[in-house]
Amino acid sequence: MRRPGILLAMQPDRTEHVLPDHLLDRLEMLGRLLDREPLQTFGDDRAKRLLPDADILITGWGAPYVGRDVLSAAPGLRMIAHAAGTVKGLIGQEVFEASIAVSHAAEANSIPVAEFTLAAILFAGKQIFRFRDLYAADRNRDRTHSMQRLPIGNYGRTVGIVGASRIGRRVIDVLKPFDFNIILFDPTLDSEACAALGAEKADLSTLMRRADIVSLHAPSLPSTHHLLDAHHLALMKDGATLINTARGAVIDEVALLATLATGRIDAIIDVTDPEVPDASSAFYDLPNVFLTPHIAGAVGLERTRLGEMAIDEIGRFLRGEPLEYGITLADLAGMA
Repeated sequence: MRRPGILLAMQPDRTEHVLPDHLLDRLEMLGRLLDREPLQTFGDDRAKRLLPDADILITGWGAPYVGRDVLSAAPGLRMIAHAAGTVKGLIGQEVFEASIAVSHAAEANSIPVAEFTLAAILFAGKQIFRFRDLYAADRNRDRTHSMQRLPIGNYGRTVGIVGASRIGRRVIDVLKPFDFNIILFDPTLDSEACAALGAEKADLSTLMRRADIVSLHAPSLPSTHHLLDAHHLALMKDGATLINTARGAVIDEVALLATLATGRIDAIIDVTDPEVPDASSAFYDLPNVFLTPHIAGAVGLERTRLGEMAIDEIGRFLRGEPLEYGITLADLAGMA
């Protein structure tokens, strides 16, 4: 019986640790790994030689577009396992129309985002960055000691989650062991569904007004573009913190920077629009902004989860079992 041919397509410098040797060995047990080195283009001689034997394609960050040309070059292709999150802009509609199974590893990528968000919430509630800055500036504890009397800390604080996405739900789960009040804005859920997740339903304005910490987890869609605008930012409590690990376009950043410039709120920002702010952007300089370069998702060894999830899905597919993280064409509209 012919063993299925498995082919890799991703940029090695962006996917280090996704498929370490022990996972490549697992793939060798599932089928014929056509080349341990991933393709970076589908147009060179190596790709033209390997694609005709490919039954399964594993893609990742930096993979070339999979469209009609690839389907023509790989007539036996039956599955694409994306060892990363969204497949928007990577996989063409014709792939779905050809009844090729598609799976992604967004669930694996959600774990480090939720962990990052939990750390950000705990640090924000305890004003860790302000303590650090004052201690370093003063070289004594006069001001930091007096800050301990302020109504800060994480006991009984209200966290507002914007978007019950895959990551938003996971953040709610990791917050449950703590003494937070969790409120949730998601127009697709009613009060009962929010309660089942462990949160109180709120409209967006109410959430912005009540929350001590607001964490964004809505996908970047036309309907969520600048979901948070000047009006919503003005509703935030003095001293509140805004956390964005979703997408920069979900916030009106002109309004956000204007609000942050007043010093009235703090922000922990992992994503911006554009992805890298202009060198003159105030995001780099404002003392009440903690800016990170889109690292909440899988980095370093965390990326191995992506490869593991993709291989698990390939195993299910080859055994004739339903995919746990399969994607349909209809799913794309609601994906980030």
